[in-house]
Amino acid sequence: MPDTDKLSAIMIAGECVPFAKVGGLADVIGALPAELEKLGVTTRIVIPRYRAIDLAKFGFVPYPVAGDCRVWVGSEELVYDVHRGVLPRKSIEVFLIGNDRFFDRDGIYVDAETGKDYPDQADRWIFFQRAALEFVKNAFPDVDVLHCHDHQTGLIPAYLDKFYRSAGLLARTASVYTIHNLGYQGLFPREVMVRAGFDDNEFYPMSTFEFYGTMNFMKVGIGYADLITTVSETYAREIRESREFGYGLEGALHDRRNDLVGILNGIDDTLWNPETDPLIAAPYSASDLSGKIENKGALLREYGMSDERLDRPVIAMISRIDVQKGFDLVISIFDDLLAKDVYFLLLGAGHRETETYLKTLVERHKEKAGIRFAFDNGSAHLVEAGADILLMPSKYEPCGLNQMYSLRYGTVPVVRSTGGLADTVREYDPATGEGNGFCFAGYDPDEFKAAIDRALQLWRDPDAWRRVMLNGMRQDFGWKESAKKYVSAYQRVVERRRG
Repeated sequence: MPDTDKLSAIMIAGECVPFAKVGGLADVIGALPAELEKLGVTTRIVIPRYRAIDLAKFGFVPYPVAGDCRVWVGSEELVYDVHRGVLPRKSIEVFLIGNDRFFDRDGIYVDAETGKDYPDQADRWIFFQRAALEFVKNAFPDVDVLHCHDHQTGLIPAYLDKFYRSAGLLARTASVYTIHNLGYQGLFPREVMVRAGFDDNEFYPMSTFEFYGTMNFMKVGIGYADLITTVSETYAREIRESREFGYGLEGALHDRRNDLVGILNGIDDTLWNPETDPLIAAPYSASDLSGKIENKGALLREYGMSDERLDRPVIAMISRIDVQKGFDLVISIFDDLLAKDVYFLLLGAGHRETETYLKTLVERHKEKAGIRFAFDNGSAHLVEAGADILLMPSKYEPCGLNQMYSLRYGTVPVVRSTGGLADTVREYDPATGEGNGFCFAGYDPDEFKAAIDRALQLWRDPDAWRRVMLNGMRQDFGWKESAKKYVSAYQRVVERRRG
């Protein structure tokens, strides 16, 4: 195997904490590189230069690049610029690929006003991928691994194979493609094939570029990457074996099953640590839980719960408001849940019609329910610290991070056993005292309600509740073990590429 002291990798993605965040991908890109560095892998990050990134605040400066900073999108030749900074506290190099036409906008993936894709969505990501590869070719031609993430980078393995290696460029560079969410594949009309620079003759039924008459960026990544990873072992099995989870790509994934690896995401346990968290009302630990009650009171005040009953359990959700996250189940049991002696608090944003309906439900129970259609990091930390129970009734969940944050903060998760939720949350057994949460299998409101009822029943037993809290708080969900698996994956593809 290659010596890890000599391995280098470049992460190419659509988001990265703390610069730009929409979902869990940003947390992964912001945390995994530092763990890889500890294991001897020189790691860099490349993301777009969005309007929302404060260049001065984060110390980004223009980065001189050798060669002509131009790429083709269809028949247009477009210019890109590069800024360099570092990941705060970790000193990992971060490079921003800029073009104001595509990225000087309020939204990252979708139009902030409409919540829908931009009309030029395909061109935005074609440009970014082509510019990122040109930058890498000029600045880091000897890089060992290009680690690409989700459909926004799905064309890079094909570009690498067809445009670069064939020209003797980046010939020793391997590609790893990580699927964070198979529900978002990057589907575009056939004509995008040519705008992306590929030969239209390669677009035919069942080809790597064709997907039910459309071009599918994620399918391209699956077909051309040297190795495919996804973010939990259970999700890797689900997506290659089931139509329910494969979203039409189960056949392509089954064909690459020997090159598909599930590696559970970790969490940044320095940022998500109730003992040192500056964003919560009071610190606490597994050995001293007293601060948990202070955070509960602060959370209830934050949401305007005037009676502030600390003897009543707080049930919370932190989630993108999307069909994937099980909001149809939440809506179906909402009135029954709020008929109980509980609080319900929601932090999240997403589907506008669902937001409107949820607001109507909350108004009917405003003395016990609160909702904030937004997302900010400080509020997320306070919810994790102040809630007693976190709901994650996902239709599918590739990995999930909030359940791991919750376990770390002694907030007991109620989850559907799918993907990474099945890999991290085990049903609590009162007879043995083992387990760290409550689970249900079928995507069914009655099963969901029964799991919540089991949690609320245990809540009435303070000693048993403390036990299930501590079971979660004492687990290690950091990146150390997962990073070792990524290093093994890198070694595998580099050895194969050099061989």
